[in-house]
Amino acid sequence: MAWLKTTRLSVPVIIVGNISVGGTGKTPLVIWLAEQLQFAGFKPGIISRGYKGTSKQATAVLANSNPQQVGDEPVLIAKRSHCPVTVGADRVAAGQALLQANPQCNVIISDDGLQHYALQRDIELALVDSNRQFINQYLLPAGPLRERISRLQSVDALVDSGSDENFRSYLQETLNPVLFSMQLQGVMFESLVGLQVGQPASYFSNKNLVAMTGIGNPERFFKQLSGLGLQFESKIFADHHAFSTEDLAQFAHKTILMTEKDAVKCLAFAPADAWYLPVSATVGSATESTLMALILQKLRN
Repeated sequence: MAWLKTTRLSVPVIIVGNISVGGTGKTPLVIWLAEQLQFAGFKPGIISRGYKGTSKQATAVLANSNPQQVGDEPVLIAKRSHCPVTVGADRVAAGQALLQANPQCNVIISDDGLQHYALQRDIELALVDSNRQFINQYLLPAGPLRERISRLQSVDALVDSGSDENFRSYLQETLNPVLFSMQLQGVMFESLVGLQVGQPASYFSNKNLVAMTGIGNPERFFKQLSGLGLQFESKIFADHHAFSTEDLAQFAHKTILMTEKDAVKCLAFAPADAWYLPVSATVGSATESTLMALILQKLRN
């Protein structure tokens, strides 16, 4: 069997990925990592597949790009990170195009791409959600896994976006990884149409709410809303759902709450009473410094 051809870009590459389908928090971690690298004096660029987008070639993404063309997650990343973003099914070509257009970039973050082995990488960060515990351990299409769990033994760091201590102990015992924890936090809701200032959860306490989402792990969003003390009707769409005017119109007499990833696809036709909850990845103070120390050490060696 011939060896797979791999290509090294002219700058270091950090992969942020996972081995399972469904939402584990990759996008917030990519944004967090881009911010931390900028604080450390780096100039990161970000590449992504642009899942569900129609663009086939390497395409630059701006905060106001059309999510139908480049994907919803890259638009959100461009908006929040203020870094150059390029999408493309061929991540090597995407990285080369980004660096050609942005020669100041000195490190590339790949959103997903743990299994895109054509692109050589210097650091691999893999996410898991201990609350979901891989559900079962079968490979696609029988189960949710893209690769076997043993693949996690070879990554540089494992980041748990869940909170199940028993499963974390299981991971430590079976894989002995460099393991960190991550939480997603959001407290202020923003208007999709921008006609009102951000509002806390208390603003919605007496409203007739519907929480709608088209993400890989909708229960995470619903749990966040419940944790803020809100009661709501829930409406689940498929992951990366292409929202339409009709999707929102059916809730014309209710206050709509959604994730920021979904909101970027609804800006053109959102009703006046539609809101999204921006979230940011947070890492415990000791863990945060240790994780960045690991990353910076590898980048500077």
